[in-house]
Amino acid sequence: MLSDAVLAGLDPEQRTVVTAPAGPVCILAGAGTGKTRAITHRIAYRTLTGEISPRHVLAVTFTARAAAEMRARLGSLGATGVQARTFHAAALRQLRYFAPRLLDGRSVPDLIESKVRLVGLAAARAGLRADRTGARDLAGEIEWAKSSLVEPGEYAVAATKAHREPPHEPAKVAEVFAAYETLKRRQGVIDFEDMLRAVVWGIEEHPDVADEIRAQYRHFVVDEYQDVNPLQQRLLDAWLGGRDDLTVVGDASQTIYSFTGATSAYLIDFARQRREAVVIRLVRDYRSTPQVVGLANAVIRQARGNEARLRLELVGQRPSGAEPELKIFPDEAAEAAAVARRCRELIATGTPASEIAVLFRINAQSEVYEEALAEAEVPYLVRGAERFFERPEVRQAMIAMRAAVRSTPGETPLVIAVVEALAATGWSREQPPPGGAAREQWEALAALVTLAEEYAKAPALEPIGQAGAVQRDVTLSAFNEELARRADQQHAPTVAGVTLASLHSAKGLEWDAVFLVGLADGTLPTTYAKTPEQLEEERRLLYVGVTRAREWLWLSYGQTRSGGGRARRPCRFLPQLERHSPTERAGADRSRKPDRRRSQVSSCRICGATLLGGADRKLGRCPTCPSDLDQDLLDRLTDWRGQTAAGLKVPAYVVFTDATLVALAERRPAGPPELLAIAGIGPRKLGQYGAAVFALVAGATPDEASSKNFEN
Repeated sequence: MLSDAVLAGLDPEQRTVVTAPAGPVCILAGAGTGKTRAITHRIAYRTLTGEISPRHVLAVTFTARAAAEMRARLGSLGATGVQARTFHAAALRQLRYFAPRLLDGRSVPDLIESKVRLVGLAAARAGLRADRTGARDLAGEIEWAKSSLVEPGEYAVAATKAHREPPHEPAKVAEVFAAYETLKRRQGVIDFEDMLRAVVWGIEEHPDVADEIRAQYRHFVVDEYQDVNPLQQRLLDAWLGGRDDLTVVGDASQTIYSFTGATSAYLIDFARQRREAVVIRLVRDYRSTPQVVGLANAVIRQARGNEARLRLELVGQRPSGAEPELKIFPDEAAEAAAVARRCRELIATGTPASEIAVLFRINAQSEVYEEALAEAEVPYLVRGAERFFERPEVRQAMIAMRAAVRSTPGETPLVIAVVEALAATGWSREQPPPGGAAREQWEALAALVTLAEEYAKAPALEPIGQAGAVQRDVTLSAFNEELARRADQQHAPTVAGVTLASLHSAKGLEWDAVFLVGLADGTLPTTYAKTPEQLEEERRLLYVGVTRAREWLWLSYGQTRSGGGRARRPCRFLPQLERHSPTERAGADRSRKPDRRRSQVSSCRICGATLLGGADRKLGRCPTCPSDLDQDLLDRLTDWRGQTAAGLKVPAYVVFTDATLVALAERRPAGPPELLAIAGIGPRKLGQYGAAVFALVAGATPDEASSKNFEN
């Protein structure tokens, strides 16, 4: 039977999802656990067994891509005729159908794709001057309010309760909101939130419309349920009309869009509000290696708050893989250069560029990676944002800096000249402005200042041929030429390349190799995360980033933005980093003296990166850096250790572990300081075995070295 084929290949938990009875079903599905497979097979199983009709099913998700994937999977399973749409697509289809009945014979008003133009006009009516960036931030506040079912007169109080940071005083934003609604009505247009509200109104106020919709759709499935906002939930309730054949799937640990009005509260409270609900947990992770899964579990295990109540402990199902690489670099430029080198190595060894991603917290971080990848001749593409030099504010700033060349005295220090030129565009080096879009614009221009600082600090002499060197020009004019060169270089067309993306835009995607970069406090978590709830959302962002990796994961940060800047602490959410920096943990007891031996920083003797893993610290190099092992010395060390352990009647590892022997054979210590520099070797073992080790390094046989045990 076809229904039996649908059950084939499912794990026990997925099979429970598929065969669960009609009624409320809540699927708590961790990253990579096959949630789409489970819900599409559930729909197919119910239709193929005749339990439900495909035309009576509405499956709702949040992106057109996810809806298309769901339709394709259902078609391949033989469940044709099921409607799989986004909330907005489903609502628009219904509104168009019922418009003649609801709107006295009129068609649906024009739908505006963006609020920005009308919000700008509304801001002017409220006495505010708002450029495009300011209008975007105001539009974001209006979208949040409408998605949260907040009216203009309620905005000020609601925004304060929600700890919003609007671009203007809440009362002023409320004025803009009200003016926007008035302008919209006068122009006879609607926005996306109006469209959802119109369908809700049509169902709640028109029994004939409600009856027709509910006769059509009787069984509902909602994907990514942790991302539902109050307006979408109200529409879902209107569709249901008190019925309970509802399957929802979500992961509270991937709640990262609360700033838009999304809330995991409906997922968290699902079983409490529906006493008959079946709750099923999917925890078998088929995406990532056990090493990546282990790190993801460690990150989210420390979570607090409501979302943590539904936290899942994932169980990796794939073969064992490489341990995540944890690295610290002197600054962001060094970090980006190392990332670019590693990308090139991965591509050279067979990893497709399209299966590599570099993920960061904010889009303004992309520039340094665009430059580094371009320098390394690694193709790349920027996802969900413009390339750095294509951003309008960056183009405007470059025009301003070119214009400033004529009025800037030649002796003006470069960084001061750049800051003064940017001031002409309205940028200030002081505290960034409120509002997400304005902050992102500010960060992009701050990145230009950082570039100027790096350019000014670069070596002052440049070699010219074989004849000598010439003093490098560090004027504003020369810096403009450098920016133009970078912009031209990064405009090279790319089709398949390394993906550069923010953590928010990476959700729902996955790659073989993932670089999580800029993992420093102040960037992740962002300095704008002040409340416990905001900090927990930042933790979940890191969790989402970690779970994007299938096979290989790199985590890193630069100790400073640029050389000589203020030192930064590692991201507080990384347990591996915390173990090597005990005094930097959130809530740590500062009165206790730090364990200087454990918190001592070790650097790779080959590439200079900070070493965090115990084995790496012992070897004194990164696992990916080339080994200079002396095999003959390793053989003699192994024989000597065996003789010594036998004489002491202890296991061999008590003398030295295998990893320590490899470190000795690679690093070949010739004196006490070099031996003590190897992690795990202290004064006691120096006194017990130091003379023997030095003799072996110098070429002694195991027998000759054994005679030197304990001599010192």
